[in-house]
Amino acid sequence: MRAFQLEVFLSRWEFEARHHMTASDIESMSVAQLLEFASPAQREAFPQLHLGYTTTWGDDALREAIAATYERIELDDVLCLAGAQEGLYALARVLLEPGDHAIVPTPNYQSAETVPLDICEVSGVPLRRDLSARGGWRLDVDDIRAAMRPNTKLVSVNLPHNPTGHLLAREELDALVELCREHGVYLLVDEVYRGVEFDPSDTLPQVADLYERGVSLNVMSKAYGLPGLRVGWFACQDHALLERVERYKHYLSICNSAPAEQLALFALQGREQILEKNRALLARNVVSLERLFDDFPGLIEWSRPRGGCVGFPRYTGPGDGEAFCRSLLEQRGVLLLPSSIYRSEVAPVPEDHFRVGFGRAESFTAGLAAMREHFQDRYAEFGR
Repeated sequence: MRAFQLEVFLSRWEFEARHHMTASDIESMSVAQLLEFASPAQREAFPQLHLGYTTTWGDDALREAIAATYERIELDDVLCLAGAQEGLYALARVLLEPGDHAIVPTPNYQSAETVPLDICEVSGVPLRRDLSARGGWRLDVDDIRAAMRPNTKLVSVNLPHNPTGHLLAREELDALVELCREHGVYLLVDEVYRGVEFDPSDTLPQVADLYERGVSLNVMSKAYGLPGLRVGWFACQDHALLERVERYKHYLSICNSAPAEQLALFALQGREQILEKNRALLARNVVSLERLFDDFPGLIEWSRPRGGCVGFPRYTGPGDGEAFCRSLLEQRGVLLLPSSIYRSEVAPVPEDHFRVGFGRAESFTAGLAAMREHFQDRYAEFGR
């Protein structure tokens, strides 16, 4: 299995660069802020929390709170995870076998492709750049249909999509569900940015509610802005599949941290307030980012994402996107993710694009100022 290029890159630069402008999470919170969503009894009990092992499935109160965010899901349909990454890895290992086939979009979070590819054949379905479409991208369900084989067992998508912020329309999601049902295929939907769409009417139903073989993956890290908790979950109507993942989890995390699960419960109790705050932050930041791009025409081709806190614009100025990202890092300390980090072994990834994040607060403002200085230099350098 090849190295996880994105994580290798971030481990090298994330805490060294002065301006982390490619973060895939939203501004986080303190323990004290989370405790404000706890009841008085919960706040009083939290410092006395026993630090022993927790249940592999997750705390029942937490699972109940998670289930309440779905329409048809109950406590027994929820398995807690040590972050979303554990879920991506474990599901591929228990579901796929040599001789199977999986389908993934590109670009993608690398483990959604690399782990299945270590087990079986994988087909990539590229997102199409479409400047006439809302958000500027399109994932064609007919392309997924064309990639289907008799041995296809899993289709894995990410909605809202990382790194483009793309969303399917409701009728497209319904068509994808029916396609998977027709072929008896599991449909994994990474829904970690659900709840921070720019237009609330774009919010899609969760696949675990729609499909008996639909697997919803979510986590506290992204839309909620709480990556330090390392708490995620699967929701799925197929309890036998969840049991297989739970048994495989014994070889991985075994169980989650007890304080983290309690803090995740408090966050879910304050779910509406947290998501409302985060949507407002994204709305402010994306306008500031667009103002920067508009002030320097000819450098960046941009379409506002439909959800999430990252976008995948195209560098159109002098030189290429790789050199652009490198010069920003070396000269201004601004960290972006060039599209080469999203290299795929199963389908092409657009060149000269980069991932930019706009979910942070004060650090985003400082990073944007550094980017503006760099853009001014680029314009002066090339006589624009």
